[in-house]
Amino acid sequence: MCVTRKSPEDSTDAATEAFVAHRNLLFTVAYEMLGSAADAEDVLQETWLRWAAVDLGAVRDRRAYLVRITTRQALTRLRTLGRRKESYVGSWLPEPLLTAPDVAEDVELADSVSMAMLLVLETLAPTERAVFVLREVFDLAYDEIAEAVGRTPAAVRQIAHRARAHVAARRPRGTVTPAETRDALDAFQRAVETGDLQGLLDTLAPDVVLLGDGGGVKKAVLRPIVGAGNVARLLIGGLAKVAAALSLSPTQVNGHPALVLRLDGELDTVLAARIDDGLITGLYAVRNPEKLTHMGQESALSR
Repeated sequence: MCVTRKSPEDSTDAATEAFVAHRNLLFTVAYEMLGSAADAEDVLQETWLRWAAVDLGAVRDRRAYLVRITTRQALTRLRTLGRRKESYVGSWLPEPLLTAPDVAEDVELADSVSMAMLLVLETLAPTERAVFVLREVFDLAYDEIAEAVGRTPAAVRQIAHRARAHVAARRPRGTVTPAETRDALDAFQRAVETGDLQGLLDTLAPDVVLLGDGGGVKKAVLRPIVGAGNVARLLIGGLAKVAAALSLSPTQVNGHPALVLRLDGELDTVLAARIDDGLITGLYAVRNPEKLTHMGQESALSR
């Protein structure tokens, strides 16, 4: 009987093929856990190094195995990221991603990567965040999640229940269609461009919150600005100073309509919004140049 042995090259090709096939999924898992595309890319590099050393003959489910490696690496990175955030200048916001229309078509995926949801996930402990993402977004079985986070399936069930309750109390109050978001942002854009203070107030919820992220590199509000009047006056007054160089244009960020602000044609700010009952309840202005590097081309996300 003749036994054909696989060469190292065959094993490498098979490992590469599996990794490439699931890369978008792995990036999405890492990004949802970290809120940072740059850190998610680093996690994928670490995942590949570990995956390339695995004996594929002993792997029953390559997708699950890759997700497990990615989750473990992301958890390690998330704890490091938490320490970095403690010394971050001003508010820390997730890194915005330019996304393709197909992301918006998957309503659950778009909701899970929205700026508003990523900020909710920021309030979870690292293991809670991992469990919530893997269970609620990617529908992994409890035993698979248990292997990824190093807990028992029973413990994972408890963590998942606790995380669901935590997120449910903080997530947007209802489902908002892309059309409703676009309508709210169109009205917001018109008011800002024309300096219409009352028109701007009409788009904002009374308790709207504006967060700015300049990372200590670009000027941004260091603390949340709360209330329609405060937010509207700040925006109208601040943008009036650069009106001659300013342009606003709609785009798709994290699966949802958003606005890009350019000064003299150069990307300056990505402005995402949270909409509840037709009004803007959250504005997220990302100005830190290090967080705008993924706005040059679409990021592929998948479940």
